[in-house]
Amino acid sequence: MSLRDFSLLVVVCLIWAAHTIISKLVVSGMEIPPLFYAAIRYALVAMFALPWLFPLPRPLGRTALVGLMMGGGGFAFFFSGIKTATPSSSAVVLQLGLPITTLLSMALLGEMPDRKRWIGIVLTFLGAVLVMWEPGGMALTGGLAFIALSAFVGSLAAVMMKQIDGVQPLQFQAWVGIASTPPLLLLTLGLEADQAKTAVAGGWPFVAAVLFSAVVVSLVAHTIYYGLILKYPANVIAPLMVINPLMTVALGIAVTGDHFDTRIALGTTIALLGVLLVTLSRDQVARLLGRPRTR
Repeated sequence: MSLRDFSLLVVVCLIWAAHTIISKLVVSGMEIPPLFYAAIRYALVAMFALPWLFPLPRPLGRTALVGLMMGGGGFAFFFSGIKTATPSSSAVVLQLGLPITTLLSMALLGEMPDRKRWIGIVLTFLGAVLVMWEPGGMALTGGLAFIALSAFVGSLAAVMMKQIDGVQPLQFQAWVGIASTPPLLLLTLGLEADQAKTAVAGGWPFVAAVLFSAVVVSLVAHTIYYGLILKYPANVIAPLMVINPLMTVALGIAVTGDHFDTRIALGTTIALLGVLLVTLSRDQVARLLGRPRTR
C-alpha cells in the first residue's frame, strides 16, 4: 500500500473514531433522541447523494434492504446504545462484527473458515465478553446490547451485499439514505418525544454534529474506504482497520473520560488479536511470527 493510501486509511479511522465520540456527546450530552438523530443524518445523506441515485441498481429490493440494514437499522441500534455505553467499550464490542460476518458467510454462503479463523472468532468473542465482565458478573448493559445488535445487523448486511453487483459507493450511499429515512422518521415519531425542543436547544453544535455524521462520515469517509477496498485485497485493508478501535479507545479516555483498567485493556487486546487472526492470511501470520512462508 502506498504512503498516500495508508494516510487516507488512517484519516478514515480517525473520522470514524471521532464520530463515535461525537455521537456519544450528541445523544448523551445534548440529550438528542437517538432515532431522531439517525433520521436527520440519513435524510441529509439521501439529499446530498441524490444525484447518484440512478441508474436503478439490480436487484433493487435487495439493495434497498441492505441499505436500510447498513444505514438506519445498524445506526439506530448504535445511536441508542452509545447513549449509555462508553465509546471505548462500544468500539471493542463492535469488533464482534467481523467474526459474526464470518459465521454468517459460513451459514448463508457456504464459506467455511479454517482453523486459524476459528481461533480468531473465539478470541474476539472472549475479548468482548471480558470487556463486558464485572467482578459481580456480566455488565452487558442495555447500551452494549444495542451495540452488539448493531454489529450483527451490519454483518448481515455485509454478507447480503456480496450478492449485489455493480453498485458504486456514492450510489449505494444514496440508497442507504433513501431506504433508511422513512422508517427512522416513523420510529422517532412513534417512540420518542421533544425532538424539535432538544434539537433547538442543541443549537449550532448539533447542526455541526449531524452534518459531520452525514457528509464527512457517510459521504467522504465511507467513499474513501470503499475506494480502497476496490483497490487493495481485503486481507490488506482489514488488519489495518484495528487502528479505528484503538483511536476510539484513546479518544474515549481523553474526551469523555471513559473508565479503562487492566480488565478492559486485556479484553481489548484479546479481541483485536482475534480480529487479526480472522483477517490475516496464513502467510501474513507466519511472517509476524517469524516463520517461513507456506508454499
